Amino acid sequence: MKNFSNNSFVAGVMVGVLLTGFWFLGGNTMPGSSGSSLSQATTTGIVNTKSSSVSVANQSAGETVMVESVTVPPPGVWVAVREVIGSDLGNVLGAARVNGPRSNVSVSLLRATEPGRTYAVQLYRDDDNGAFDVAVNSVYVDFDTGARVVAYFNTTE
Repeated sequence: MKNFSNNSFVAGVMVGVLLTGFWFLGGNTMPGSSGSSLSQATTTGIVNTKSSSVSVANQSAGETVMVESVTVPPPGVWVAVREVIGSDLGNVLGAARVNGPRSNVSVSLLRATEPGRTYAVQLYRDDDNGAFDVAVNSVYVDFDTGARVVAYFNTTE
């Protein structure tokens, strides 16, 4: 019976870890999956979640991106602008640090956005080193839903 209990415990932990992983990964769906199109996802430019959100409108191409609002609890996040390639997020073009809920966040870019393309604003946790690094800072997920906080937008001329 002792051997059965140990095996049951190990199996239970493994199932729990697996279910937790599926729960976290379940929030990582991209536009285009589950039947929606990328153009439909970009019309609002908003991803609302219970405790965290980011809002960005379609805007002119250029060297900065204006994020309408970021709603996160302190100590805040990095707001990163990323290219969208197909249904995948590509290179990070720029990032700005936000210490809590804020409106009209200007993100300076290392490379300008191009007209007629789709981009994303994605939130990242800060590792407290004072600099953004996509390889070090983890993707921010909403505490209530477990979903990534990301919004898509299109550029015009």
